[in-house]
Amino acid sequence: MQTRIVVRVFFNLLGSVLILAMSAGSGEAQTPVQGHMQTQTQSPNAAVIRNFMFMPMAMTVKAGSTVTWKNLDGEPHTVVNDAGMFRSAALDQNDTYQFRFDKLGIYKIFCGIHPNMKQTITVQ
Repeated sequence: MQTRIVVRVFFNLLGSVLILAMSAGSGEAQTPVQGHMQTQTQSPNAAVIRNFMFMPMAMTVKAGSTVTWKNLDGEPHTVVNDAGMFRSAALDQNDTYQFRFDKLGIYKIFCGIHPNMKQTITVQ
């Protein structure tokens, strides 16, 4: 009798753990959209700053597209165009910055605080 109770408790716990593991792994990506978070698959025009890197390091967007950067690091970062077209304020953790790319070309991006962080955006 006591063995049945132990087995029943074990399988109940195992089932609970499996349900939690499946629900944790099925979450959708959170992407920034105009200053707030929207649940959807990863947007092709979204970049993140994580581990002192822009990700992706290179991206291609269509002219007229808005790119949104989100800082996931605990340290502040900036988004700066090397030609001086734009410069964000310091982005704290979870802050976002957006820029609309209207002209065709290749844009070199870096962090003004950590200049070794680089990204290239190609606008077609």
